[in-house]
Amino acid sequence: MLPATDGMPPAASLEAHAMPKPDEASPASPTDPDRRGIMTGAALATGLALCPATASLADAKTPAPYPANPEISTDPAQVTARTASGRLRGYRKGRVTIFKGVPYAAPTGGTNRFRPPRPAAPWQDVRSALHYGPIAPQDKGAGRFNDEEAFIFRWNDVVEDEDCLRLNIWTPGLYDARRPVLVWLHGGGFAAGSGHDIPAFDGENLARTGDAVVVTLNHRLNLLGFLDLSSWGEGFEDSGNVGMLDIVAALAWVRDNIARFGGDPDRVTIFGQSGGGAKVTALMAMPAARGLFHRAAILSGSFAMFNTPDRSARLSALLLAELGIARGDIAALQALPYATLRAAAEKVMAKINPGFDGFIDVRRIAQMLNFAPVVDGRNILPTPGAPGVPLTDPKVPLIIGSTLNEFVTGINQPEVEAMTEQGLHARAERFAPGRGDAVVRAFRAANPDASAFDLWSRIATAPIRQAVIDQAARRIAADAAPTYLYWFTWATPILEGLPRSFHCLDIPFWFDNAAACASMTGGGAGARALAKQMSQALIAFAATGVPSASALPVWQPVTAGAFPSLRLDTGPRMIAEIDAAERASLK
Repeated sequence: MLPATDGMPPAASLEAHAMPKPDEASPASPTDPDRRGIMTGAALATGLALCPATASLADAKTPAPYPANPEISTDPAQVTARTASGRLRGYRKGRVTIFKGVPYAAPTGGTNRFRPPRPAAPWQDVRSALHYGPIAPQDKGAGRFNDEEAFIFRWNDVVEDEDCLRLNIWTPGLYDARRPVLVWLHGGGFAAGSGHDIPAFDGENLARTGDAVVVTLNHRLNLLGFLDLSSWGEGFEDSGNVGMLDIVAALAWVRDNIARFGGDPDRVTIFGQSGGGAKVTALMAMPAARGLFHRAAILSGSFAMFNTPDRSARLSALLLAELGIARGDIAALQALPYATLRAAAEKVMAKINPGFDGFIDVRRIAQMLNFAPVVDGRNILPTPGAPGVPLTDPKVPLIIGSTLNEFVTGINQPEVEAMTEQGLHARAERFAPGRGDAVVRAFRAANPDASAFDLWSRIATAPIRQAVIDQAARRIAADAAPTYLYWFTWATPILEGLPRSFHCLDIPFWFDNAAACASMTGGGAGARALAKQMSQALIAFAATGVPSASALPVWQPVTAGAFPSLRLDTGPRMIAEIDAAERASLK
């Protein structure tokens, strides 16, 4: 294992462009509808930083009525911003200015493949930033072929290219208001997805109602981001983690440029769901990322998805053997089309990873050998005694949680509603050999009216909730900054309720997109109200480090031996702990 280092991080190799002088910044236009609110916005941002911990964003500001169909403008006087690499032209939608497809680093193809990110080339003219940029080459999975799943998620399919290091920005105004900044890290494990993968990721509502700057981004995935060639030659020591170093480069870009978009580089929150939550965990263990963010949230992403150096080396050796490439011939690897690399990777995965044969056990996800960040002791530091678990930064306040049903739902499989008690006991026995009946009794005692499938869903997803508690416990042991737990149990009415509280359902709520994502939420009044509460709490957390909203109970952090959790549902409430007795039956 390589020694840890606190020296210059790999991302610091990106050129430290000098920030333009204040008089070079693009001023807000006198015709900008937010121009008259400059002092109000600045005062709000400052006030939130100084307000008592129990204050909420809703108490600080009540948004003015907003039109159902806001006008769009591309007037250069309103939508031009200067960055370290050059000027950008975005567009304005109502009260929010939007920039898309902004390069934060150079293309990653050719001789840049498998290497740390490099600076984006500067440009002379004003660069158009009106549309999402390319996403990382990937296998998008089979979800798009499933009618119900495609209806719910409404994926945005766009161009794939190795020129994928792009980010998107939503801001209420291009003035130095020092707004809190939220940087979203998408899910899809470490294999797929993008910063604009589904409409739920759109940052317009969160930026507008929260008076915040929202950033989403793309980075390298799968073998392009995590193929470990560290023993192959000079310059590839970091190849197993370049996908994470891309994110560090994006955060460095935010630090150096976000003030030009009305953001505060000293109040940056990273938050991500599923694989995006695992990316948050990795960043909290990366010396290169220290100081680039100040709060964090891990949504349904606490389960282990990382490789040790031995695991990553084994996977690389298997892939290169499948490709027939001689050790050290990196030029040949860089010249191969991505499709060839992907086909070889799929063959290797099929050989070494067992299928799910219709039986869901989420614990097996962590046991599979996949391309993922390497806890190498240099780029990502390990937890003492647990080499495959990243050491999260104890100084950063953290929100952690999960949804009730996660991956075990009725989406695309209405037959699950016919599960019998006999079938439930059989599955429980396979899940917990020798203890199946006792597990069912424990879960039934706490949920007497649940159907057989509902009880199975709770049992099968308990390891995800256990991972949340385990991550919080490690934080307590490290005497970390406050850690806040949540349990999202609100169930969608869509498709007769079959999806329940599924994996990803909470995303539109955190983004205040419940109405915009009606195919996920139904768009009803209850969903919209909960979205307001959750998004307000997230904004307050980004602004002050304490999650709070006027309609939520006081969100208590965990303490030694106590794991209070905010249950997010109709009528949110604090509970002593997430299904403690039920989880205990599985130990």
